[in-house]
This record gives sequence, C-alpha cells and structure tokens, in this order.
Amino acid sequence: MEKGFKLLLVLALISCTTLAQNFNDALRLSESGISLNAKALGMGNAFISRSSGVSSSQFNPAAIAFTKKAQFDLSLDYNSNKNGATLFNNLYNADQSSTNLNEAGVILPVPTIQGSMALAIGFNQQKNFNRVLSFSGFNFSNNSMIQDLTNYNEDLAYNLALSYPVYDNTNKYLYDTTRINGNLNQSGKISSDGGINSWYLSGALEVEKDVFVGATLNLLSGTFNRTRIYTEEDSKDKYGANLLLDPLEPKSADFQSFTTTDKIAWDIAGWDLKLGLIAKVNELVNVGFTIRLPRTFTIKETYSVSGRSVFGTGMIWDSEYSDSKIEYDVKAPAEYSAGASFGEKNFTLSGEVKLIDFSSMEFSSGFDGIARDDKNRDIKELMRSVININAGGEYVFTNLGLAVRGGFMYMPSAFKDDPSEYDKKFITAGIGYNLAKGMQLNIGYAYGWWDDFGDNYGSGVSRTLQQITASNLTTSIKFNF
Repeated sequence: MEKGFKLLLVLALISCTTLAQNFNDALRLSESGISLNAKALGMGNAFISRSSGVSSSQFNPAAIAFTKKAQFDLSLDYNSNKNGATLFNNLYNADQSSTNLNEAGVILPVPTIQGSMALAIGFNQQKNFNRVLSFSGFNFSNNSMIQDLTNYNEDLAYNLALSYPVYDNTNKYLYDTTRINGNLNQSGKISSDGGINSWYLSGALEVEKDVFVGATLNLLSGTFNRTRIYTEEDSKDKYGANLLLDPLEPKSADFQSFTTTDKIAWDIAGWDLKLGLIAKVNELVNVGFTIRLPRTFTIKETYSVSGRSVFGTGMIWDSEYSDSKIEYDVKAPAEYSAGASFGEKNFTLSGEVKLIDFSSMEFSSGFDGIARDDKNRDIKELMRSVININAGGEYVFTNLGLAVRGGFMYMPSAFKDDPSEYDKKFITAGIGYNLAKGMQLNIGYAYGWWDDFGDNYGSGVSRTLQQITASNLTTSIKFNF
C-alpha cells in the first residue's frame, strides 16, 4: 500500500493531535510537590516561619540559622496514586505506587561572634510523577480514534489498513477516509513515573536580633516517562467478514481491533533560587516570607508511537516509527509565600499562603516563533493565579518524648473556571519520637483527593471522568551531632 507523494510525517502529525507539547507540560513542571520531610508533612507543610530541619532549605532557607548543632536528615517516601475513571458510565479503578529517597542533607552551624549563621547542603525530590489511569467502555456514538486519525490524514491508520485514499477523476489524491463509524469498545491505560530532583546549597544568618535571612540555590534534574496504550475493539461485530476496510486489500475484512502505543520520555535539567526571611515578633509569634524566583527547565524529549490492527482473516498489521526528539525550555512562575506561627509551651500552630500566577508560565525556546506564541497564548487564556493554603499544628508530650501533628493543604486548580472538585485537598497527620539523645524519628502521612478529566481524542466525545486519590507516607530520621 503506497501513497507515493504523501510524506510520512506520522510522528509530527500524531504529536499534533495527542501528545504535542502544551500547557499541560508546563503545568506538570510548575505545580508544587507535597512531600519533603515527615515532620513538615505531618503539619501540612506549614513551615515557612519555623524550622523543619534540613528541609527548611526548601520551605524557608532563613530557618536553617535556627540550628545550633550540626544536623543530618534522611527521608524515604512511599507514594500511592489511585484513579477511579468513568468512561461511558463504566467505572474502572487503577492504582500505582512508588518508593523513593526524597531527602538527605546536613546543616552545619557557622561560629559567629554574635547572632547565628548556618549552611546546608543536600538532596531532595521536589516532585513525584507517579500517576495512573485505566479505562474501558463501549462508545455507541459514531466516532473513534481511527476516524480522528483519518480526519487528520495520518498514515498510522492507513498503514494498518484502517483507512484508504480517495482520488479525483484525474487520479489526484484528495484525502483519506475510513469505513469505521464508531460503535467500538474503547479501553486503555496511561501510566507515568519519574520526578524532579534537587541538589542544593543554602545559607542563612541573623542579620539583626531575631531577624533571619537565607537563600537556597537548587540545581534540578530528573526524568518523566509516560506510556499510553489505547485499544478500540469491534466487540459487537459491526464490521464483519463482508466489509473490507480497504477496498483494495482482501485481507482487511472482519475488523477485530486497533491498538496504538505511544511513549514520551523527558530528561529534565534546570535551576532555581529561593530567598527567605523570618522575624521573631516576640517569644510566641514568628512571621516568615519567601520568594522563589522563576525557574527555567530544559527538556530533552523523546517520543515514539506504534500501532497494530487485527482482522478476522488472520491478518495482523504492525506500524512502528523511529523515535522523534526535540529540546525546549519551560519557564515556571515565581512563587510568593507568607505565613506565621504561634508557639506556647508544648503547643504550636502554623499557617501560610502561597501566590502562584500560572498564566505567567511560558515556553521560552525550542519551537519556531509562531508555534511558541500559540502555546504561550493558550497558557494565558486557560490559566489563572491561585493561592495555596497550608496549615498545621503540633502538641509535644515532653515526658514521653512524643509529638503528635495534624494539618491541611489546599491547592486550587490552575485552570480558569474550574469548579472546586478539581482543587487538590490534603489532610495530614504525623508523629515524632525521640529515639535517643540527639536522634528523632518522624512519620508523616498525607491523603489527598480531587477530580480530573481526560480526552482520548477530540473534545468531550471520548472523555474519562476521574476521581483521584493520593497517599504519601514519609519517614524521616534526624541526627544532631
């Protein structure tokens, strides 16, 4: 089967309709992660005005100047993502988990004549990309991905004998068409993994009595890998043995199924700078402020796609294309945070707010000017500013060497006009226990929930409605020496 004059631009065309770089990719890099340190997680990550140990380098670097003895922190995180997806009124559940080293670092106090000063160096995982989605349902409408691919004149459908070319009376090629007209069972699975890691250096000092400033330089690296497997099946035998999907191919009768697999892989590199200030208003109250300057990520992306069609004639067609590679830059928005804490004897309350303008995300390089302008225009039209809220509390049973914690995190959807169901909500809890002098074990847990949706193709014609839950269990151990 040949269309000699039609160029094989499958990778470029497919990416235009399915996995083209867009606002979702910029958002994936720009949204905050939730788990760095078990103590902080247990209190809803509300640590902008207090010390959480080594992880203060990420919450507010000014707080590392509170440390009077050298300190080493180590944390492990277990993350579980569950997704209940409904497609055409059929619910399908999926779950996926991962375990990662998400923090290892040390704080080193620096001797001073007066006030305090400290340095911190270490590693943390700022973001985890563990996600999963599975779905299955029968689409009684007259649409399908096969038709969608054909409408875009993509060669994947043609090479699998699912579509065929139409010519005019001078034998000039006009377009592709297909005899598929919906009424197929649609199923699939999308899974992703990877994360954004940081090697950082922080410094902080007391510039005057009870006023502390600090800065953290993060060198960022990481990976993102996503695999999508999508299948359409003639489960009701609408396209039987008497129907050729390609009139010139006798083995294209009795269509059974079509499957496409596409994979995307990122190598991520970047950097950011965070500045912080904490002031002790009095013995009970601290206030804190931070600015994370806009981050720049360089993405080296590899994309591949393959397909298979199966017919009752015994014929199986396969189509696979070489990897497509592209490099581009994404600038994530600045983050502005402020918060306060109140501590009296054994009891502490803490809260903070964070302003992020997601409409200021942008693709800063890697495409031609028109394509880049279009992507950035979409971002400005679809995205909005949000205010994240973190709050938590702690009570310490001094005689037991035990601390109990609880908290809440609220992260509004970055999309304009999204209802509250799409906002991410987390409740958190945790404990801390003094194992020995200078050694503390902390365990933090967060449970989150929100809604989402995804289109397999088109807009609203094959849409999964998703109810997502996420759990993080983080264990940290702290040594003072």
